[in-house]
Amino acid sequence: MPTLNNLGYYLSGFTDGEGSFCVYFSPRGRMTLGWEVRASFSVGQNTSRPEVLNLFLRYFKCGSVRPNRGDNTVKFEIRSLKPLLEVVIPHFKKYPLLSSKRNDFDKFATVCSLLSQNQHLTLEGFKRIVDLAFEMNGFGARRYQKRYILDSLKMKI
Repeated sequence: MPTLNNLGYYLSGFTDGEGSFCVYFSPRGRMTLGWEVRASFSVGQNTSRPEVLNLFLRYFKCGSVRPNRGDNTVKFEIRSLKPLLEVVIPHFKKYPLLSSKRNDFDKFATVCSLLSQNQHLTLEGFKRIVDLAFEMNGFGARRYQKRYILDSLKMKI
């Protein structure tokens, strides 16, 4: 088990292999542009080895550990913008990722900043967030395709 002196590096390294920085879009008629935007940092692990996820929980002092529906895993996740901005992003700036996942993190940090400035409520800001989000996690499946999201904005305007 890592010591307190190197825990930050250990958790960043673990994230490099098992973590994810994501931006989700959900249709919401009550939202200004018809879409809710949510940022999320998560780390997954097999249900038989949740110890590291509990370490994330104790270290970050926020988030939750929960079963991941549909497979035999558990997930540590932070979805609230304030802890993402005040805890997660500063951690990964201090203890940087060493893989190409760092590019996703940089885009994720930009999206979180834009969300904190309410840019997701403006057409230009929303489009920028969509562009950044779809440049991240290129291999991941998404419920809504970029073209669908952007085309639905034209109907709102």
